[in-house]
Amino acid sequence: MTRRDWIGQLMLSLRPDRLDDAARAIGERVASGYLEAAVLAVRGGKSEYVRAFGKARTPRAVFLLASITKPMTAAGVMLLADRRELSLDDPVSRFIPEFRGGVRPRVLIRHLLTHTSGLPDMLPENVELRRRHAPLQEFVDRTCRTPLLFAPGAEVRYQSMGILLAAEIVQRITRRPFADYLKDSVFAPLGLNDTSLGLGGRAIADVMHCQVDEVNAWDWNSPYWRNLAAPWGGAHSTAGDVIRFLGSFGPPGTGPLRPATAQAMISEQTHGLRPRWGLGWALNEGRFGRASSSAAFGHGGSTGTLCWRDPAKDLSFALLTTKPAEHSNPTVLYPAADRVSEAV
Repeated sequence: MTRRDWIGQLMLSLRPDRLDDAARAIGERVASGYLEAAVLAVRGGKSEYVRAFGKARTPRAVFLLASITKPMTAAGVMLLADRRELSLDDPVSRFIPEFRGGVRPRVLIRHLLTHTSGLPDMLPENVELRRRHAPLQEFVDRTCRTPLLFAPGAEVRYQSMGILLAAEIVQRITRRPFADYLKDSVFAPLGLNDTSLGLGGRAIADVMHCQVDEVNAWDWNSPYWRNLAAPWGGAHSTAGDVIRFLGSFGPPGTGPLRPATAQAMISEQTHGLRPRWGLGWALNEGRFGRASSSAAFGHGGSTGTLCWRDPAKDLSFALLTTKPAEHSNPTVLYPAADRVSEAV
């Protein structure tokens, strides 16, 4: 760890040896040149532990969250359920009538939030669309026509395009850009002042640069992708804001959602299927720290991000890095999660 690494406050209710072990391992990856930047934030009860590494000069460094965006989008959907403007058992076609044909009338909003809709993770033409800087609406139009991979509710298969349609439903109900709706209805009430869907008016130079293997005009660092505001992966935020978002689900009732709604989001909704999912949140299947309980929930992101909360320990974890998850999961994210899970 270098002297430039920012050191946050440590309270005695968290075990410093486990947290320092995690920070030391991350610092070594930065010192070796493997990892350019990272911020680790942990909250146990009222105690906090924060470290910033490398090019992340302060703990308020902003990262592209990638799929941690998904539970944020889901929270926006569930807020409309609280307001009785939609129901989880509504067919998607009620709000998106062009989503029709075959078994599509059987796809419900709950299927979109539990990865059971039959929609693909990415469209077959995903690369083509990104290469020519297609607008988000074209992704929606193509998703409405793409073949389902299985009957809705029959299995769990991770699907970003289902999250896209969930956001489209919110946009059609509210008649507002989804990014603006999330900012006013979810982020602002929780005090997530450094969180935005898309760049939120920032310059690309003001956010952490992803360590992409191939540079092109539509990669994670491109103006196109950073401003697309993809509801499945386009949020920008800080580790501290991610911790605050996690905290709104434990104990439920500390955020804009009704307590029962917040609890439903972190409770199993895919009974009899694997892996287990809540509504927008993944439930613990071993990725959220070896000492975490079965009640833990969280999400990761392909840009090299991971967050989770274990309600049984009142312990929250967020680690944002610049190394893509295919590399950082086994080398940085999961090892740090294991150590932190033992801190309480």
